[in-house]
Amino acid sequence: MRIDVLNGVNLDLLARRDPGVYGGLSLDELETRIYAWAVELGCSVRCRQTNHEGEYVEWCHAALEGVDGIVVNPGAWTHYSWAIRDALELAGAPLVEVHLSDVEGREEWRRHSVLEGLTAHRVVGRGPEGYREALRLLTEPAG
Repeated sequence: MRIDVLNGVNLDLLARRDPGVYGGLSLDELETRIYAWAVELGCSVRCRQTNHEGEYVEWCHAALEGVDGIVVNPGAWTHYSWAIRDALELAGAPLVEVHLSDVEGREEWRRHSVLEGLTAHRVVGRGPEGYREALRLLTEPAG
C-alpha cells in the first residue's frame, strides 16, 4: 500500500510554532515519525511539504496515479482553497485530513474546511499522533 502525505503552508516552520498548539516537533522530526509508523503498519509513504499552492495542487494531481491513500494537511489552505479541494476531489484514493491543533476549538475561521464531505476521516488536535491515526485508518481493512 502506498500513501502520500501532503503537508501545506507554514508546516516547514513547524518547530518555530507554538509547541502547545502544534506539538513542538520540526517537520523533519515529524516526517521521521511518519516513516517509522509506515514501517510498523506495512505501508510505503512519501511525505511532501510546500508553501506554494500551485505545487500542492500538482502533487494532488500526481497522486491520482499509483497511491492507495492520501493524508492531507493543507494548513491554512484548508479553510479557503477551492483549487486544492477540486484537485483532491479527482483522487480515487481515500483521503484523511489531519490537523495537529484542535482547529474546532480555535478561531471561528479555522473551524471551516473546504474539504468537508470529501475526506473519509478528519483527525484534529492529536498533535503528531494524528498522522499515525491517519495512516492506521488508511491501512486497516474496512469493516
